[in-house]
Amino acid sequence: MLKHNFLLWSGVQHVHVPVQLPIVIFNGRNRSSKVAATAVSNLSTNSAPGIELSSSESRSSFPIFDNPSEPESTPASGLELADPDFYKIGYVRSVRAYGIEFREGPDGFGVYASKDIQALRRARVIMEIPLELMLTISRKKPWMFFPDIIPIGHPIFDIINSTNPETDWDLRLACLLLYAFDVKDNFWTLYGDFLPGPDECTSLLLATEEDLLEMQDQHLASTMMQQQQRALEFWEKNWHSAVPLKVKRLAREPERFIWAVSMAQSRCINMETRIGSLTQDSNLLVPYADMLNHSFQPNCFFHWRFKDRMLEVMINAGQAVKKGEEMTINYLSQSRNNSYMQRYGFSSPVNPWDVIHFSGSAKIHLDSFLSVFSISGLPDEYYHNSQLSTDTENFVDGAVLAAARTLPTWTDGDVPPIPSIERKAAKELQDECQQMLAQFPTNARQDQQILDNLPEDRRPTLEAAIKYRLNRKLFLEKVIQTLEIYQEGILF
Repeated sequence: MLKHNFLLWSGVQHVHVPVQLPIVIFNGRNRSSKVAATAVSNLSTNSAPGIELSSSESRSSFPIFDNPSEPESTPASGLELADPDFYKIGYVRSVRAYGIEFREGPDGFGVYASKDIQALRRARVIMEIPLELMLTISRKKPWMFFPDIIPIGHPIFDIINSTNPETDWDLRLACLLLYAFDVKDNFWTLYGDFLPGPDECTSLLLATEEDLLEMQDQHLASTMMQQQQRALEFWEKNWHSAVPLKVKRLAREPERFIWAVSMAQSRCINMETRIGSLTQDSNLLVPYADMLNHSFQPNCFFHWRFKDRMLEVMINAGQAVKKGEEMTINYLSQSRNNSYMQRYGFSSPVNPWDVIHFSGSAKIHLDSFLSVFSISGLPDEYYHNSQLSTDTENFVDGAVLAAARTLPTWTDGDVPPIPSIERKAAKELQDECQQMLAQFPTNARQDQQILDNLPEDRRPTLEAAIKYRLNRKLFLEKVIQTLEIYQEGILF
């Protein structure tokens, strides 16, 4: 038998009375109500007559049978509990990933789903990157860095401060990146091993003049030559022979600095951040998130979580992702291929925002064109509505959506198009596209053969340049095919 002292109530005094309790043995997790009832009955029988057990003591003996008590009201009851990550502020935090994995392919790293992800009504987080691992700089003066790794009086700050606040964001970020590589035990000294080297990067800043001419786009080639000269002049100005060693060792050769500028341009995220009470536009280099590749129909987006200074990568609400599917974001909104080529070094034949400049007066009826290809939505939100028709389901892609935006069109209320005039206008637009194709020194088939015959040790910039001109020709050919189908599908 066990003896316990219980707090009992008798009249107006609290007394301690020794009470003998029976030993009740429970077999594993199965505590039957019959055994429990017997224990309670024995307890009340063995109690002293005229004395009632305190309700608080009965709860401590058999809490499983007690009614849930009301939460105690405190001055903080009406406040929201702090996020658990709040208690980690001040410590070096790590990246968190949920349901994804990083894989490396022939074109570099990518992020892929490691399991099936069901569609939810709310966006869900798949990656969290803390501020402590990033490199950030404000887009306007005064220059602010989070985390602030540049000590007071370091000459690299004077170099950053000499840049143009309106146009030189990439030069500032390149200086910050090079300095981070030189800081002992800094995260970027290790993460830099996963960045593409000069011989792996497709940025046109690293391209030779011959590679730039291979694009068969004189305007873009001239623009990139000016960008290369701008970066070279900045290096010559600030990495001269009299510069201190702690700055000179960051980029002893101009190629090193130009590579850093290419990393800043191709991996920078521009967004508004809030840190404490400070809200500002910032340029960010975010590790791991920069592994996400581009798509014109992305399944992810970025979100800044200010309460614990995290960048979140989130799946779109209502988006289902299958295992092995790539997680993507949209690098630039509503931009042409030349913009992607200038900053990132790639292009696409199905860019829905690519443009063709027509010089003739021919126009086609907009509503008829959209109806033939089952395109719905406003011009900025065109999409193929497969539920309306399946005849052209496999044909309609981003290039057809771009054609709907770039082809000269007309619309006049309820005035229907005249089929003969529509066919004539479509034919004139086709002829103009054929003239544009004839101006190229090579055709799409020849470009594809050149790509197939490139050696394995080819320069990435040369391959990107040939793909750029090939994609331009494929886009023009797609528009010609689109106009051919439109002529056949005009309603009488």
